[in-house]
Amino acid sequence: MGWLTFGYFVSYIPYAMLVKALASGVTPLSPRPISGYEMLPASVLGQIAAMMAFLGVSGRWRHMRRSGIGGRRIPTAGRETVTAGFFTSLIIGATTMNYTFVGVSILFMLLMMRGGVLILSPLIDRAGNRPVMKHSWLALFLSVVAVSVALGDVNSYHLTPAAVLSVLVYLVGYLGRFKIMGRVAKNGIVVTDRRFFVEEHVAAPVWLALLLGAGALAGQPQLGAGFTTFLGTPAALGAAGIGVAYEVLFVFASLIYLDRREYTWGVPAWAFASLMSGLVASYALAWLAGLPPPGNSQLIALVFGVGAAAALSCPSAVLWWRTRGTGAACRVLFVCGGNTCRSPMAEVIAWAEAAEAGVAHAFRFSSAGLATPMPARAMAPGARSALAELGLRRVPGRGNPRRHRARSVTLELCRVSSVIYCMTRAHRDRVIAMAPEAEARTLRLDANHDIPDPEGQSPEAYRRCAEHIQRSVRGRLCELAESSGACGTPPGRG
Repeated sequence: MGWLTFGYFVSYIPYAMLVKALASGVTPLSPRPISGYEMLPASVLGQIAAMMAFLGVSGRWRHMRRSGIGGRRIPTAGRETVTAGFFTSLIIGATTMNYTFVGVSILFMLLMMRGGVLILSPLIDRAGNRPVMKHSWLALFLSVVAVSVALGDVNSYHLTPAAVLSVLVYLVGYLGRFKIMGRVAKNGIVVTDRRFFVEEHVAAPVWLALLLGAGALAGQPQLGAGFTTFLGTPAALGAAGIGVAYEVLFVFASLIYLDRREYTWGVPAWAFASLMSGLVASYALAWLAGLPPPGNSQLIALVFGVGAAAALSCPSAVLWWRTRGTGAACRVLFVCGGNTCRSPMAEVIAWAEAAEAGVAHAFRFSSAGLATPMPARAMAPGARSALAELGLRRVPGRGNPRRHRARSVTLELCRVSSVIYCMTRAHRDRVIAMAPEAEARTLRLDANHDIPDPEGQSPEAYRRCAEHIQRSVRGRLCELAESSGACGTPPGRG
């Protein structure tokens, strides 16, 4: 995510600068300002050319589905990805248009657009039954404040009805795109995500070209000029460069959104990067071309916008802080049903095995249950007896198993855990349903078999369960120790 965000930041600066410079008439390519309608046809043609080059060179076009036409199987797109491409075309066209309006700065329009998407993100997550944390609601509030502050200083901008309509079209585009993306992709299945990425990628600029062409045929004079006389001018090269720049940032942005975690996880990185790009582009144009810099109210609103992005990023920042540094401990979570038998036995056994191997400093073991213990229950007597038979009445430095109290699995526990070992396949499925982003690091403790619950059975059943857990823990610890670092990529899925 870090590299994607950085790539988006870098690629957005030339895009925003080029659009505003052409629209303001401060480039050597044109002595007059170019309207958004006039530059959009050349821009979308430049994006289509860059898109075809990218998909061809990278080979990603192979991820498209195939349909038989005339005895040949040719690449095609599904109905939902074509629809998503339509909504994305609205975003592409409106974004470029938003920077061409007179009387508004790059930063002002960015605040309107990004503030709107920051507000939409937790609402879309909530509608899609994705978990939304309290930080998201704080971010929504800060986004509303940012937009209100930017709009509050009526002397620093001139917002025409066309500009308002363009921002609304932009937000409708994101609402439709995110809803479809969340339904048919964004699920961590590589094949599905790649197919959606490529098919939407192809459909979006084609849709935009069709919409612009329809507008030109309907008699919009500037669009008509954009498809005819404008294409023969030097400024058309600059407009085509806008399309190429947008293609680059479009790749980075799409990959950020397709991360399987909720939108309130990826959107803040995207919003923060673009707000910083807008700030750099605004002052670069003020220095190079003498365009007015952003007003004070816009800079104050920027602070609230960045605060909203920071609030949304809070869970990820906490996770990074807790696991920062090369010497960070590998956080291993054991999960069972009630956290009174199998998972606490696994926790005690893991501490003992790690201490014996001299690697206890590299790990942090914990356990939790999928049931809600009310009140918190102690470890089952049969489990304590089984541990005693293994010589684990007490783990050095880790207390007495008799002091264990059951607790429930939470979304935050899943997020901060480097790897999650479940006792059964059913437990794994429930953890993934709770925290979809943890799927790749949620495994069965025994990759080949469930570890059955001995509750209510004989002491022999508890002993067999403890031995089963001990064998499995030893194998998993060996795998973790052999992976890159104390907590590298978890071994194969169980």
